[in-house]
Amino acid sequence: MRTRLSICRKKVSYASESDAITAALSVQFPLRPYRCDRCRQFHLTSRTKGKRALRVVG
Repeated sequence: MRTRLSICRKKVSYASESDAITAALSVQFPLRPYRCDRCRQFHLTSRTKGKRALRVVG
């Protein structure tokens, strides 16, 4: 699904996937990073249906 430009501008952008994963793991509800096809940076989404959950390694 293509990200709308208006949505992209409202979301927080992360320069790297690891930065986005760190932010996703810091909240109490499930979020997943994805690369935006508009700005080519990473955003977070709450849409996780059918997607793999983030795993904490360590």
